[in-house]
Amino acid sequence: MTSVAFLGLGVMGYPMAGHLKNKGGHDVTVYNRTKAKAEQWVGQHGGSLAATPAQAAEGKDFVFSCVGNDDDLRSVTTGPEGAFKSMKK
Repeated sequence: MTSVAFLGLGVMGYPMAGHLKNKGGHDVTVYNRTKAKAEQWVGQHGGSLAATPAQAAEGKDFVFSCVGNDDDLRSVTTGPEGAFKSMKK
């Protein structure tokens, strides 16, 4: 099974991550700045919840990001707890 991290569960990200889990059958771990939204997604779709983007990306085959602007993208990728810290090389 392919392991996937999905960063950002907004209007687009929430259903996209759901399709990866439910239609694609992938092992999906999600991260969202608003934890309640990520908890809602896990309750609806299963999968796992990560506390940080780095935790979400650790060991994953693919990492998707669906965030609203450049600053948010920098935060979830290169920030202190960003996904780039733990992504496979």
